Amino acid sequence: MEKSTKNKTQPSGNGSSDSAEVVLPSLAELTDEELEALSDEEFLAGQGELLLAEKNLLLEQAASLKLEAERLAQEAEPGEVQFDEESGEGGTTTVDRERNLALAAQARAGVDEIDEALRRMAGGHYGVCANCHTPIPRARLRALPYARLCVKCKAGGLSALR
Repeated sequence: MEKSTKNKTQPSGNGSSDSAEVVLPSLAELTDEELEALSDEEFLAGQGELLLAEKNLLLEQAASLKLEAERLAQEAEPGEVQFDEESGEGGTTTVDRERNLALAAQARAGVDEIDEALRRMAGGHYGVCANCHTPIPRARLRALPYARLCVKCKAGGLSALR
């Protein structure tokens, strides 16, 4: 996951007439102590920006992979095998196409998780474990912004929830 390159700015408050601004770091650049010191509103705003940036990245990846899969399907003849010159191992374009489609589906699933996190945020339930209903630590949410479970519940068993 990439850091947000769009940082918030605030007036410097030094009373000068120039429009100097202080650049605030993105959440990914904060220490755990600085992260905990943020107000809930600041934290949620930062997480919202992070989720939207990740969603856009995943949507772009899914579209690109799908286009590549379609290109491979149009170029290849059925059963065509291409051999890698170095290893001599054959790989069909069908395998490449299926891999791209699977990766595109995985990216779309990530978008679904992000959309669910944004719904939890809008509903006031973001950062609350879906299993034990305790707050999820901010450090975990920074690492996995769409996390649905706290570390204890996630480690407690196999679960499709994050």
